[in-house]
Amino acid sequence: MKTKQFKLIPFTAAVLLAMTMGLISTVYAHGDQAKQSENNQAIKAVKGNAKLAAFDIVHAKIEASDRWLNFVMQVSDQAGKTKPTPTGKLEGSDVFSYVWPTKINSDVVGFEADQGILSMAITSHPDFDDTPLFDENGDGNLGNDGTVWHSHWVVLVPDDACGEGALKVKDIPAGSTPKLPITWPGLPILIDSPGYSPVINQNQVSVRVPFNNAKELIGVAFDGVTSGLRVNESAHAPLLCVVDVFDVASGDLSLPGQIQ
Repeated sequence: MKTKQFKLIPFTAAVLLAMTMGLISTVYAHGDQAKQSENNQAIKAVKGNAKLAAFDIVHAKIEASDRWLNFVMQVSDQAGKTKPTPTGKLEGSDVFSYVWPTKINSDVVGFEADQGILSMAITSHPDFDDTPLFDENGDGNLGNDGTVWHSHWVVLVPDDACGEGALKVKDIPAGSTPKLPITWPGLPILIDSPGYSPVINQNQVSVRVPFNNAKELIGVAFDGVTSGLRVNESAHAPLLCVVDVFDVASGDLSLPGQIQ
């Protein structure tokens, strides 16, 4: 069975610039403007936008508590049930993901500062394993469990090489030695594999992430996205492109939510 394809929602460099400069502050629910109240913890979306219930976002939120950030996304139904169809090779293979793009600075988790959109992502990809320190399926083999939903920090940036207005996980240029988290998996992109275990239950995906300064991040902006990414057919930069956007909680990726 072929992997289902979804229409790409354009995301331009102009939107990225406005987002990172804090110029967009209005909450959108798939086109309908709405004021965000002080006690509203979630970006609320409208059911029925995505073609698959597993990726149709109802709401997304991030909560700070003591030394934890709790990332939560509710979808219409059957969260995590739909995974990419295996291709048998790395090149051209697909990644499905639940993503929280944020305005948390990339240096907070161990990258260089100001690298792009730091995002927490819960991903599944049956054709490769990018968590070499962890055995998600518990079979004693550290390199065969990419299909099991797992967590990453990734840095996203726009790149028209992935399609007009599309995003990619930021590549590491050959020969460069940027600052990287200690759990960086060795791929030539700004990705971290910290091993935080996601919890998937019926219509909800969540992951709890330790932070010494979690409460200092209260008020930082975020959004919720479900998407498909693809590894470059040549396995060269851009290595990992966002090729399908299934749903965006805000409707326009303006990051209107605030960590509560």
